[in-house]
Amino acid sequence: MTKLPLFSPICGIRPAKGRAQDVVAPPYDVLNSKEARELAEGHPWNFLHVSKAEIDFPDGTDLYSDGVYRKAAENFKKMLDEGVLVREKKPCFYVYRLKMGAHVQTGLVVGACIEDYDANRIRKHEFTRPVKEEDRAKQIKFVGAQTGPGLIAYKQIPDVDAIIRRKVHETPEFSVEGIGGVIHTLWVLDNEADIKKITEAFEKQKAVYIADGHHRSAAASRVRKYMMEQRGAAHTGAEPYNYYLAVAYPVNEMKIWDYNRVVKDLNGMTPESFLAKVKDSFEVREVSGQAKPAVRREFGMYLGGKWYMMKPRTPSENDDPVLSLDVSVLSDLVLDKILGIRDLRKSDRVDFVGGIRGLGELEKRVNSGEMKAAFALHATSLEELISVADDNQVMPPKSTWFEPKLADGVVSNPLL
Repeated sequence: MTKLPLFSPICGIRPAKGRAQDVVAPPYDVLNSKEARELAEGHPWNFLHVSKAEIDFPDGTDLYSDGVYRKAAENFKKMLDEGVLVREKKPCFYVYRLKMGAHVQTGLVVGACIEDYDANRIRKHEFTRPVKEEDRAKQIKFVGAQTGPGLIAYKQIPDVDAIIRRKVHETPEFSVEGIGGVIHTLWVLDNEADIKKITEAFEKQKAVYIADGHHRSAAASRVRKYMMEQRGAAHTGAEPYNYYLAVAYPVNEMKIWDYNRVVKDLNGMTPESFLAKVKDSFEVREVSGQAKPAVRREFGMYLGGKWYMMKPRTPSENDDPVLSLDVSVLSDLVLDKILGIRDLRKSDRVDFVGGIRGLGELEKRVNSGEMKAAFALHATSLEELISVADDNQVMPPKSTWFEPKLADGVVSNPLL
């Protein structure tokens, strides 16, 4: 069997002409069931009926029951049967542009080789949770397609840049507005010479990097093993289930937002005694406005209705790419050392707030009495993410928050 290239073109399933606004939906994991139900109400072709099919059941339905996955498959098939979704007649790449305010990023929808994922050429930086992996694997198996793309970052490739730049001057297949005012625009890239050049350019890359979608990637790997077992001798290694749906963007166009922390208690201390403990390890000054860190090793703290800017008293530079992260420094010097919060994955004393919500959300959580203190961080950089992945390590939980988010329903990848 011939190994697939790192990125392959796919016979994608996408909205038919004029139907994209009916279909395109937020990713399944940014909405709870109630929010998804409200968003999809009165919109029978919204892709949430596939990605979160529990919305078609009464409140309280088990999200992981086979009936929910069967309903997702039924809804997906109906969208194909009714011509709301169409399948590409030949393999192609797609150019996918995200525009959020002034920020624009343009990349490629690809089939990412699962063998390369398993071999860590498609590099990871997060642990996955088995229950979430199993959920996405069942979704893929029942529906017969990967419907939620992973997000991949790659180091800029001039030849690929040139093809994308030329393509975006053509009329797109569609351009629609998603939640948050994000504009999602798709072009079908089916020129054979361009496909060959893109495939060869990525095949020269030593590695690419999962930015978001670790569970989607892991689930696709699980499903590939399952399909290989099911098909036995009929397995060729070239079937669509041998790659997984991903959208790849050049690193220089991507944006990581800050991922901030809020804590429920001060480990038995008063705000005054907690602040005194913090001053043992940090230079602390009260500020009049919000304390938004402008550089690495700056931390904002909201405590008792006041904002403080904090800097470690001693340099905490570390050759270890994980220990040198700001999220690690905060955990080490404050969350662990002072508050006794040692496992961010399991502790119910800490919560995480994506930077897209702004520091006002931190104030709100503390002022309501729900939380006792909040910490604002400088965003992790893509260079730091790459260093961690290249070192075969994983980041602490909730280290990166990518915006804008990819939409579901833009392109799906059938298993066969």
